[in-house]
Amino acid sequence: SELYIPLDVHTGTIARKLGILKRTQNDWKTNEELIELLRKFDSIDPAKYDFALFGLGAFEKF
Repeated sequence: SELYIPLDVHTGTIARKLGILKRTQNDWKTNEELIELLRKFDSIDPAKYDFALFGLGAFEKF
């Protein structure tokens, strides 16, 4: 629950397309915004959503 996900270009882009991120930068404040939202889905392991967000951007061209 204390882990943060790596906020790369793919993860940030997909999170914005899904409407779950408002900030346009990929910085620490944006990472905090994203992880707080993901903790609402799973407070024990919010970082488990990293691969799904990354994969949609890197492999699926969502």
